[in-house]
Order: sequence, then C-alpha cells, then structure tokens
Amino acid sequence: MTILQLSEAHIIGAVISFLVSLFIVPGVIYFSCKKGLVDAPGERKIHDHPIPRLGGVAVWLSTMLTFLFLVFLSYYPYGSLLSGILLGSSLMFLLGLVDDIYCLDAKFKLFIQLSIATIVYCLGIRIEYVYLPFGISFHLGFLSWFVTIAWIVGVSNAVNFIDGIDGLAGSLISISAVTLGLIAASMSSLGMISPLIAFILAGAMLAFLTYNFNPARIFMGDSGALFSGFLLATLSITGVMQAESVAMWVPILVLAVPIFDIIFASTRRILKGKSPFVADAEHIHHRLLKMGFSQNKAVLILASIAVCFGIVSVVLINVSIIKYFLYAIALTSIMLILNFQARK
Repeated sequence: MTILQLSEAHIIGAVISFLVSLFIVPGVIYFSCKKGLVDAPGERKIHDHPIPRLGGVAVWLSTMLTFLFLVFLSYYPYGSLLSGILLGSSLMFLLGLVDDIYCLDAKFKLFIQLSIATIVYCLGIRIEYVYLPFGISFHLGFLSWFVTIAWIVGVSNAVNFIDGIDGLAGSLISISAVTLGLIAASMSSLGMISPLIAFILAGAMLAFLTYNFNPARIFMGDSGALFSGFLLATLSITGVMQAESVAMWVPILVLAVPIFDIIFASTRRILKGKSPFVADAEHIHHRLLKMGFSQNKAVLILASIAVCFGIVSVVLINVSIIKYFLYAIALTSIMLILNFQARK
C-alpha cells in the first residue's frame, strides 16, 4: 500500500497562496466598492445591501502568483498537461470576470465554455479510458471529446450553481481541492502537477473564506466559481482519473454535493418546462434556509456531507492517507476559526 509523502512544495504552496490571498482580498474589496462593481440585492438574492463581487480576481491572482513564485524557487512541476490547466483556467476566469461586469447571456457563456474545454482537450487533458470493476476497461475513442467536455463544463457550472450563500462554494472548493490533492499525492505515478496546484487553490480559497463567511464582505462571483470549478475538473482528470482502475470514478464522490445540486436544479427546471439556464432560488442551500437553518448552519451541513464523501474517497483509494485528510480538515477548521475571530 502506498504511503503518502507530501513534498515541501505542496505545503509551501498552500501557505504562500493563503498569505497572498489574505492580503489581496481587502484590496479587491476596496477597488470593487470604488468602481461600483457590486452585487445589488434582488428577488433571488439573500443579502440586503450591495456586496463586491470580484472575489475571483483575488483567488486567481493568488493562485497564479504563488505558482510563479514556486517556479522561481525551482519547484517546477514538469508536465505536458500544465499549459492546458493554466491556460484553460485563466480563460475560464476571464469569461467569469466579463460576466460579473457585463452579465453575459447564459447560452453565449456555455458556448465559450465549450470552446475553452475543447482547447484544453486539444492540449492533452482528456478522459480516454473508462475502467469498470473486475478489470473491464473501454477505450472511448471519438467519445473521449464528449465525455471530457461534459465533465469539465459540468463541474465548472456545478461549482458556479452552488455559489448561492455566504461561504458555501468556498468551503466545498477547499474540501474538494484538499481531497483531490491528497489522493493524487498518494498515487506517486501521477506526478506532482495535480496535487501542487490543488493545494495552492485550497490555500487561496481558505484565505478568501475569511472575508466570505456570513456576513460576507465579498463574493467570488462567476470569475472565482468558474476558475475554481475548472481547476477541480481538470486536476481530477490529470490526477485521480489517470488511475487504471475503478479509482477513476472517485472524483464524482469528491464533488458529489455540487454535482447533485446541478443535476437536481437542471432536472427540476426542465420538468417545469423552463430552461436549465434560468436561475432560481430552489437549490439545496435555499431549501435548507427555508427549513429554518441559518446560512452558516446550512454551510456546515453541506460541508460536513462533503467531508464524509471525502473520507469515503480516500478510504477507497488508500486507507493509509485517511489520517492526513483528517489532519488537513482539522487544520483548515482551526485556520478558519482564528481568521474569523481576527476579522471580528
């Protein structure tokens, strides 16, 4: 059984991105307020006053600056798939940023997302084999494009869909990034690209959550949600999904909460004769609020479910890394509590 060995680059990356994001977010809040780039209250909105919506800028900047700094320190994760991850995620970030500012048409956004995913596919990030129990495997052939695009675009939008209450999307992204990073790091044959970027993303998102928990001082917006969702989708392809076994299905468990939410929301809208692209206030988190739970309690419930799925995932892959997962969750919780108290 493989024993997890976290490299110093993973730990350094998470710490640096956390610190960088912690200092960048206040600047983004100030800039957004000064330029009027805020999310105003509305019929579907829970908040009752304008809140800056460019948090994705801080998350993207922190992730990229940290990666460049690690390259400067010679922690360069060589790999042909790296260009696809960085280019695709940045393009997805730009799409979300434009949408945050100008409110693009949903169908146009979907077309651009499909185009970005296709570019990434051409750069080598693709799902080519499907592995089933008892050693059965299938080469997807020309279906590889459809499966890869569906996964990347689906997960990106799933994360965006669930970004409906303070701290929820950021919590799920952090848990998913840590889980995927730990699993990929335990599978030594997969290299260090996926776990390194996953830990960098987790660090940046944890700092962002300091300002995003209820009452939120900033939202991540489409730019942050699409960027993070795209990274989780592509990192799972270049990481866990490269395993030549049924372990390739584990990312579905890791991302179960946002995946279930987007399937539930889309199915509900279609059955009502509405477009799946038309937003509403009937997501899982909205239903928890209607049941009487506060925003923080709703986040705690869904984050706890995500942690449980994470535990199941790491046990299925490699039971020896469960302690690292629990250590990461405990440390994450302590950091968030300390930052929350410091903010107060």
